[in-house]
Formats: sequence, structure tokens, C-alpha cells
Amino acid sequence: MRILERGYRFRGGEIDLVARDGAELVFVEVKTRTSRDFGDPSEAVTARKRRRIIHAASCYLKAHGAWQHPCRFDVVSVHLETNGQVLVEHLRDAFRAEG
Repeated sequence: MRILERGYRFRGGEIDLVARDGAELVFVEVKTRTSRDFGDPSEAVTARKRRRIIHAASCYLKAHGAWQHPCRFDVVSVHLETNGQVLVEHLRDAFRAEG
């Protein structure tokens, strides 16, 4: 993947990363946690958050005239362990924009 944008801001939200993976545009949400008390970081990507990301992706596609590109939505889950170890999980195609 090649990163195209970091912290893409639009009115009402932000996309952490926009990347290109072959012909696909990839919209990536990165979630980091230092504790598992509230579950895995990826669990913080709720239905409400997914709707906001999908809306942000639509704004990006419109602003860049990129509607013809296939898209996917990934989540990167980062867990910072107390021993200093960093665990990263990349959930490819974590959710879809329906409709």
C-alpha cells in the first residue's frame, strides 16, 4: 500500500489514512489502546464511527473526482503493552459501505 493522505480532514470528521493498494483506494481507521479493559482497539470502531468514516470517504472521493476507484475500509488495531511491546493487527476489508 502507498499512503496518499494522513489525517484527511473534512467538515465533520477525519480519516486517519487514505492509501492506494493496486487499483483500490483504502480508507484506514487506526485505533490505539494501552489497556484491554474496554476490549480490543478495533471494537471502538462502532456502527456510528463506521458511518462517519463512510461519509468522510464519500467526501474524499467527491473532492478528488475518484468515484470510479474501487474502495475498501480497513482498521488497524494497535495495542501498547505495559512491557513496551507494540502489537499491531491490520484488519483488511473490516467493514463495507452498503447501499
